[in-house]
Amino acid sequence: MDQDGNHPLFRPAGWGRTFGSAAVGLVYFVPVLWMLLAAFKSRPDTLAVPPKLIFTPTFEHFVSLFTGMENDRQVFPDGFQLYIFNSLFIAAVSVSLALAVGLLAAYAFARMRLPGRSYLLFYTLAMRMIPPLTTIIPLYVIFSKIGLGGSYTGLIAVYTAFNLPFAIWMLRSFIIELPREAEEAAWLDGTSQTAILWRIVLPQLRAGLAATAIIALVFTWNDFLFSQMLSGVDSRTIPVAMLRVLGADFGTDWGLFAAAGTIYLAPVLLVAFFLQNQLLRGATFGTVPR
Repeated sequence: MDQDGNHPLFRPAGWGRTFGSAAVGLVYFVPVLWMLLAAFKSRPDTLAVPPKLIFTPTFEHFVSLFTGMENDRQVFPDGFQLYIFNSLFIAAVSVSLALAVGLLAAYAFARMRLPGRSYLLFYTLAMRMIPPLTTIIPLYVIFSKIGLGGSYTGLIAVYTAFNLPFAIWMLRSFIIELPREAEEAAWLDGTSQTAILWRIVLPQLRAGLAATAIIALVFTWNDFLFSQMLSGVDSRTIPVAMLRVLGADFGTDWGLFAAAGTIYLAPVLLVAFFLQNQLLRGATFGTVPR
């Protein structure tokens, strides 16, 4: 409240900021809204010009996804559920591995005097800056030679490797911000470094772990390049499966594509929704003086 008892939202400057934020949000939300509406439209309604905002909802596209058939034509031989499982499994395992290994490395970089620490940190960051496109052909050749081509293990290894530098740098910044008094006291009492990390540091890093996990999850979940080039018939993820709809011989079924996109969007939104408080704390960690 200002001196006149008015809420900041109702002052001219407050109205301007609110209108600007709403306009930006609307620009980003319109494509998502179109996708959500198209997922529940029949095919004629999806192709209608101008777009129909009032229509009879139908679940036919979602049924087609899970049966693999659309208008008596086979779209997904094994049903869409296989690709959902692949995306969930690969993302969950690779993000968990990146967080586990990244936490150990981040703690070592933040708390231990390692020889050449600054050079190692720079090398770690430089590896993350390499464009993924430049590594796809070498990875494809190597995986083909050692038998990892088209496997879950190959994709999980690639996503873990690309998420690891980011996890190390981000978690290291959180650990540096933590007070060291409790750790030093535990060290003087004879507590091991592992116990200090597990009992003292880790409980204070929940916000940082959540923020790191969400960002790593978004990268893994949204990736198309590695999944397209390195996956096999049984390990394809949702982005690659959605390309099958776009490239169908009978033409693109936009309702089917929108239904697949709706399912594809749901897990990331749910994770961000339930971890939003931790994500906000992680994003603002260290910005407010204690």
